[in-house]
Amino acid sequence: MSLDRLSEFDADPAEGEVIDGELAVTDDVLVKAFALGPGATIDPHEHGGATNVFHVIRGEVTVQQDDTEEVVAAPGVVLNERGQAHGAHNHTDEVAVLTASLCPLPGQ
Repeated sequence: MSLDRLSEFDADPAEGEVIDGELAVTDDVLVKAFALGPGATIDPHEHGGATNVFHVIRGEVTVQQDDTEEVVAAPGVVLNERGQAHGAHNHTDEVAVLTASLCPLPGQ
């Protein structure tokens, strides 16, 4: 097993498909990877008691925060504050990959 947990996330999503996987889960943090096929969307949502940080590591996505949208290309980092609605859309013809780190975990 490699120390690089992202190396074990091998996803090739189809058009419109989102594939996700947990990279790290502890009592303090959840880190997930998301591979977005062309045209795929992570619907806007919020985490009332947790901060969520996106790391765009491949391609580019349109990130939504509340009523704002911005294209973020790899390597890019987006801070989603507690309670802030956020999502992402792959507006390109290529696969995009991002991670999302959530802490503290809800209920902690």
